[in-house]
Amino acid sequence: MRFSSRVDTGNPNPIIVEQRRALAAGEALTSLNDSNPTRHGLAPEGLSSVYRAQPRGPIEARRALARFLTDQDERTRSYRLPAVDPEHLYLLSSTSQAYSWLMKLFCDAGDAVLAPTPGYPLIASIARLENVHALPYQLRFDGSWVIDLAGIAAVLDGPQGDRVRALIVINPNNPTGSYVRPQERAALLDLCTRHGIALIADEVFFDYALEPFPGNDRLAGEPAVLTCGLDGFSKMLAAPHAKVGWIRLSGPDVEVREATRRLDVIADDYLPMSDIIARRIPALLDDAEAQTALVQARVRGNLTALHRMLEEDGGSPISVLRAEGGWNVLLRVPAVLDEDELVLSMIREHGLTGQPGYFFDMPSNGYLAVSLLPEPEEFERHIRQVIETVSRMLG
Repeated sequence: MRFSSRVDTGNPNPIIVEQRRALAAGEALTSLNDSNPTRHGLAPEGLSSVYRAQPRGPIEARRALARFLTDQDERTRSYRLPAVDPEHLYLLSSTSQAYSWLMKLFCDAGDAVLAPTPGYPLIASIARLENVHALPYQLRFDGSWVIDLAGIAAVLDGPQGDRVRALIVINPNNPTGSYVRPQERAALLDLCTRHGIALIADEVFFDYALEPFPGNDRLAGEPAVLTCGLDGFSKMLAAPHAKVGWIRLSGPDVEVREATRRLDVIADDYLPMSDIIARRIPALLDDAEAQTALVQARVRGNLTALHRMLEEDGGSPISVLRAEGGWNVLLRVPAVLDEDELVLSMIREHGLTGQPGYFFDMPSNGYLAVSLLPEPEEFERHIRQVIETVSRMLG
């Protein structure tokens, strides 16, 4: 496994070595330059507890999360994993921040990660900010979405392969809604092993199954290769304002230890998790199952309504691509319609905007992304407006 040279993991100076020895031996140390105001009676009244920097996030919150993820593994997986180790969890504000940290961990300037297309443009944007190249690999649609495994292998075996440091998988993908199937998983793990690259698995939509194929499992916790599982409250609790995400490290022990040593340096520099938020994590985890079920009911109900409305339209030129999971679906509209003109017409006629397929690098013209989250009456109104606009434009 190759890590970046961006993270300074040089030998500590003699003072740091002695401080660590003293603390490990239980010896109390005070610091001549202690600038932590909470240890000197200067914290605000509402934040009176003493602040103790824990770069991975407060241990109490990580233990609560580890218990939650262990229970989740036992409930939902088709195979058994060891209990989640809280020392292999990193709390941060979002999966976006997690991507940034992991690119720092694995990539020097000019290195590359493999990312799926069609896909949300966030990864490429973050990669640019990190001076990293996001090389696309294709998801191809033939009644359902499949990963172009041969295409990934060709990149890794080709002239750009030596600078690829990680393979990013979105499970299920946004906007295609496609899960990683068992045979795809096995092939991806083999490719990562043979080429010595890490697997980054973004699974924020995993619990929102819509029309899945059988045999899907989380990649987080995978023991065969160094795996960085990403998740958070933004989708689990439908609470993007909660600003809680996490990285779950797993894989061969040697690689996990080295990744942890280096991620600790990054985490220590950024200190991302607020104690104010972290204290609420255990209680929010208690609400996770009920909140996820609430959102599941909404998106499944709206998908059922969407199928019904398109069937009732009788011979409608609009179809919906099979959505295995997530919060969004892709509508297929006649390719003779310009996607920009379709959205502009909806804005002018109905005050309704949207994201056309090219936003996600769809392979051809004629797609429109639709959220399944709105309240049912609003959702059905939106679909009627799309149908009306397409019908009018077709004349």
